[in-house]
Amino acid sequence: MTELVHNAETLLTDVVKGLTANPKSLPSRYFYDATGDLLFQKIMQLPEYYLTRAESEILHGQGAAIVRQGSSEQYIQVVELGAGDGSKTKLLLQEMREQKLKFGYYPIDISPGALETITRNMENTFAGSIAVFPVEGEYFEALTSPVLQHRGKRLILFLGSNIGNYQPREASDFMGRISQDMNSGDQILVGFDLKKEPHIILDAYNDSQGITRQFNLNLLRRLNTELGANFNLRQFTHFPVYDPVQGAARSYLVSLCEQEVYIEAAEKKFHFRPYEAVFTEISQKYDERMIQEFADKHELEIDGIYKDSRGWFADVLYRKL
Repeated sequence: MTELVHNAETLLTDVVKGLTANPKSLPSRYFYDATGDLLFQKIMQLPEYYLTRAESEILHGQGAAIVRQGSSEQYIQVVELGAGDGSKTKLLLQEMREQKLKFGYYPIDISPGALETITRNMENTFAGSIAVFPVEGEYFEALTSPVLQHRGKRLILFLGSNIGNYQPREASDFMGRISQDMNSGDQILVGFDLKKEPHIILDAYNDSQGITRQFNLNLLRRLNTELGANFNLRQFTHFPVYDPVQGAARSYLVSLCEQEVYIEAAEKKFHFRPYEAVFTEISQKYDERMIQEFADKHELEIDGIYKDSRGWFADVLYRKL
């Protein structure tokens, strides 16, 4: 049984909704079962997948400047939305410790297993010298948790280009809701993958080793395992595209023939036309105009834009007005 099977009812609802829509879609959040997690770890090591290395370069080289910009005599709640393995976050926490700031680390995740892992990793890395307060739940629900309700300042982390997993309007709504939960002087550090030469972007989602293809197809394997579906993975192909006008990289699973797939948990068959595409993921790319628009719309100001040496990625520090 995989990590989010306890939420199988929601999975089934989302899958039925997506596969009965026109055009068809499947939510990208279901990529991440145990196999998907391992495949994504491999993706982050691929030569074509520059995003992780670019952001790590920023935090290695400019982490001290980011922390200084956010330093405070108050206690700081370092709140991370979707912490992952915490490898990049550790760089910022180390800087905060060296600058002798008073802070605690509050990772937020829907997965108890993920929270257990990140808490253990942080406690092992810092030998208990940093207090970790895991908060289980969806982002906005967790931000109102009693654990986070006390005086002090918040530094919210939303790293790894996670903002790119939203359509632009959804991303703006997300930033607006986050801003509503921030007090004046609170900050949020957001990772943005920037617009660049289109082939560089496309290659990041269509690597030569085919790992991204396996990652996308694993979503169908997961539905077979958890919902009793009978997807034949050989009858679907991974197909990424990049639209330089919209700045959107999109991934699809394309049916290679006319076929019907039965999902036992839904007691329903789903028909696929030859070469019908199922949308699975967006990875939105940004420029500085779009980054500034978030500030203008949501009572934020930009304290700093920190880029890697090639200008491919930016960590942007916003402050609530």
